[in-house]
Amino acid sequence: MKIEQIYTGCLAQGAYYIESKGEVAIVDPLREVKPYMEKAEAAQAKIKYIFETHFHADFVSGHVTLAKETGAQIIYGPKANPSFEAVIAEDNQEFKLGDITIKVLHTPGHTMESTTYLLIDENGKAHAIFSGDTLFLGDVGRPDLAQKAKELTQEDLAGFLFDSLRNKIMPLSDDVIVYPAHGAGSACGKNMSKETVDTLGNQKKTNYALRADMSKEEFIAEVTDGLLPPPSYFPLNVKMNKEGYDHIDEVLERGTQQLSPDAFEAAANETGAVILDVRKAADFAKGHIPRSIFIGIDGSFAPWVGALIADTEQPILLVADEGREEETITRLSRVGFDQTLGYLKGGFAAWEAAGKETDSVKSVPASELEHVAKADKNTAIFDVRKPGEFESEHLEAAQSTPLDYINKHLSEFPSDQEFYVHCAGGYRSMIAASILKSRGIHNLVDVQGGYKAIKETSLPKTNYVCPSTLK
Repeated sequence: MKIEQIYTGCLAQGAYYIESKGEVAIVDPLREVKPYMEKAEAAQAKIKYIFETHFHADFVSGHVTLAKETGAQIIYGPKANPSFEAVIAEDNQEFKLGDITIKVLHTPGHTMESTTYLLIDENGKAHAIFSGDTLFLGDVGRPDLAQKAKELTQEDLAGFLFDSLRNKIMPLSDDVIVYPAHGAGSACGKNMSKETVDTLGNQKKTNYALRADMSKEEFIAEVTDGLLPPPSYFPLNVKMNKEGYDHIDEVLERGTQQLSPDAFEAAANETGAVILDVRKAADFAKGHIPRSIFIGIDGSFAPWVGALIADTEQPILLVADEGREEETITRLSRVGFDQTLGYLKGGFAAWEAAGKETDSVKSVPASELEHVAKADKNTAIFDVRKPGEFESEHLEAAQSTPLDYINKHLSEFPSDQEFYVHCAGGYRSMIAASILKSRGIHNLVDVQGGYKAIKETSLPKTNYVCPSTLK
């Protein structure tokens, strides 16, 4: 028996390759499926099953493509209603894979079709669970994503989740290994661990949601407390996962059209496409195409695209470092953004060489902010980190304007004076700067190194409060 976790940091997502006696199952595959097929081929094994733990909201799964390419069956748990051919398993139904067995445990709560898959080894012993978004390490799945009008409330779903955990998962042996679908950084939970594998016994000791003395009412209150609104693209990804989508090869063929500066400019004017610049923040600051949006490929790229562009049907034109265009288009497709129209051939250097209009972002070290803020007590400073980060520790003079909701704060940025924008390390503040400039707000200054660099200055800060104590 072989179990391999294939973890994608950008999405904080874990897919799983399970192999026994020449037969393979894939759990929650990513959209680009060739790596799974190549792995099975190298092992001279056949992909037999594709297990989906639920209809994912934060990424487009590769189940439809992988089934077409391999003939493998797609397996969902009870209550699932996909538009394509799939096996809708019954609770406790078992699937043989070589010498091992995979058992369906219906665990509604995150969504109504949410299912945990229990792997039973060749000796009949429970070995591991693939818990999807039902159980994370340190947390459980948020119960507010599957509400339908007045049929279900988040409290209803939290109640189902409580029962699922107590009746299906917690009775399992402490040495059972937990393989979740996500880790820290995913918007599918609020308190996830940075670890990606653990034992169930350790989770019973450390996960707040698995406390033995916890009442159902306490569970519902704690799990629903502090939930931020889900990103706008989530329901669009659910729709694609339920109904199907274009093959990744078609998306790549569309997106990898090379456009000269003139053709790129014409396409932008004719289509209303978003110009997405995915280079390094420092390069974007030095020079970029006016009104382009920066979201760097080397940060939490896909989730920020989903949160800030939101509409998966939005046409996109790319500005990328040479050689990273296909990677960018692939990563866009993981969250359902399939409408890349092409990229700027030769990158931003070609745009400059063609004599096209350019823009830049004023970016200064934290020491300059320190100098300015000490000289002028009315210096305007805006912190674009998440609310929890701000509440934990911030500059006394800073105002919280989280990047996720930057468009709701536009009226708060002064028009008659220069102001400063920072995040934790410099990635998000450059995204914010690009959005503000695209809205016609140019009197901003980015703080290099973010709060990490600001902490080294003598500017007044609030006392640190551990995020786990905040409500």
